[in-house]
Amino acid sequence: MKNYKAMKVSSLLAAMSLAVTGAASAETLPDPDGKPADMSKPVQVYILMGQSNMLNMGKLKGGDGSLEHAVKEKNLYPYLVDDAGAWTERKDVRNVRVMGSGGPGKTRQFNNEWMSITGNIGVEIGIGHHVGNAVEAPVMILKSAIGNRGLGWDLLPPGSEGFEFTDSKGVTWVHPGYKGSPERWKKGEEPKPIGWYAGLQYDGDVDRAKKVLAELDKFYPGGKGYEVAGFFWWQGDRDSRSEALSGRYEKNLVNLIKSLRKDFNAPNAKFVTASLGQTKKGASDGGGKILDAMLAVDGESGKYPEFKGNVAAVYTHPLSKGGSSGGHYSGNAETYMNVGEAMGAAMSKLLQAK
Repeated sequence: MKNYKAMKVSSLLAAMSLAVTGAASAETLPDPDGKPADMSKPVQVYILMGQSNMLNMGKLKGGDGSLEHAVKEKNLYPYLVDDAGAWTERKDVRNVRVMGSGGPGKTRQFNNEWMSITGNIGVEIGIGHHVGNAVEAPVMILKSAIGNRGLGWDLLPPGSEGFEFTDSKGVTWVHPGYKGSPERWKKGEEPKPIGWYAGLQYDGDVDRAKKVLAELDKFYPGGKGYEVAGFFWWQGDRDSRSEALSGRYEKNLVNLIKSLRKDFNAPNAKFVTASLGQTKKGASDGGGKILDAMLAVDGESGKYPEFKGNVAAVYTHPLSKGGSSGGHYSGNAETYMNVGEAMGAAMSKLLQAK
C-alpha cells in the first residue's frame, strides 16, 4: 500500500509549483474534516449551468488523464483522498445533478449525495471543495445542464430581443428573441415555427433546479430553508461555431446574469463564468469572441459597473491539459479539476468581498 501521508506532503509541493505556472489553484485546499455543517443556517445553493463543458466528462479511470492517475500517481488534489487512499467525503456539501432535454419535465436525476468521487467528474468537485471551505453554512452544488445547447438559441434568457445578421455571402438572417421560432430565417421570408423555441432549454433547466429546491429535505437532509448564493456558467462551444451568435454573446451573457438572479429571487447572487479551454487571449474567431465577452462582463473590467464585486470570469486556457470543448478535452480529469478549482476560487473571492 502506498504511503499517502508522504504523498500528501509531496503533493502540496507539487500544487505550489503548479500554482506559479497558473495550472492549478494558488490556494492549497485542506482535507475535509468529515463534520456536518451548521444546520441552523439556510442551505447556500450554487447553481451550475451550461452545456457539455458542465457535464461529467472527466474520466475517473483509464491511466494518464484519469482522476485516479492524477491523484494516486501524480500526487495532485491531495484533499480528494484520505491517508489510507480512499476518496474523501464532505458532509457539509451536497452534490446534486439533474438533466432534461428542452422545457420543464423529462427530468433525470444523476447525483444526490455528499460531495465525493463516485464516477466520472465535472467542475463541481473543485467548485464544491472551494466553496465548502469558504462558507460556514450547508452548501448545495446543484447542476442543471445538458450538452449541445447555445446561449443564443436554446438557452436564450427571457427578455432577449431578436436581431438581424448579414453573413459573409451577403444573406441577411433574422434571429428570434426569447420564445421565437425557428432558430433563424432569411429576412423577408415568413418564419415557420418548429417544435422548439429560443430559450426552451433555459426554461427547462431553471424549472428542474427549482423543483430540486422545492423538495429541499430530499436533496439536503435536514435543510432549513435555502438561499441561492451563486451561479457557475461554463458554456460557449455551440455559440462559437456561429458568427452571428458569437458576436451576440456578450449581450446575451449580460441578460443571462440578470435573468437568473431574477428567476431565482437572488439579486445578490454571485456569478462566475469560464472560457473555452482551447481559446487563447487575442483569438479573433468565434471562441475569441466568447472569451472577449466573458472578460468584458467580469466586474473588474469596468464595462458593467453593476457587476463589480459580484461577477468574475475565469480564463481557462492555462488550466486546460489539451483538447477542445467540442471533444470534451479528451476526458482529461485534470482539466475539469483545474477549471473547477479556479471557478471555486473565483467565487470564494467574490464571497469574501461581500
